[in-house]
Amino acid sequence: QVQLVESGGGLVQAGGSLRLSCAASTRSFSIYSMGWFRQAPGKEREFVGHISRSGGTTVYSESVKGRFTISRDNAANTVFLQMNSVKPEDTALYYCASTGPFASPMTTAASYAYWGRGTEVTVSS
Repeated sequence: QVQLVESGGGLVQAGGSLRLSCAASTRSFSIYSMGWFRQAPGKEREFVGHISRSGGTTVYSESVKGRFTISRDNAANTVFLQMNSVKPEDTALYYCASTGPFASPMTTAASYAYWGRGTEVTVSS
């Protein structure tokens, strides 16, 4: 069982930056691939990006590519989402998620076994 807790959300102006963190309660964090998803009001949950177990490979959705960066610190059991040049359409509840042990990261929510409760991001225009 992996428990995930997101933090770092808040209100930011368009064009600004925000850094989200996701802390995992596991001694074997490096065996889990991690993903970030978001859900805007009235919309379905959307893939943002994912990172491999080692942190060497990242994949992003087209809507955030070039603006968002995912990284991880396996020693600290934490994954990050650096959000730059944010836009009002980035407003959403942001979730981090973990795959099962040794599973490859995927873009579909159903591929992830564990989820945090989310942290809210609001971008003002």
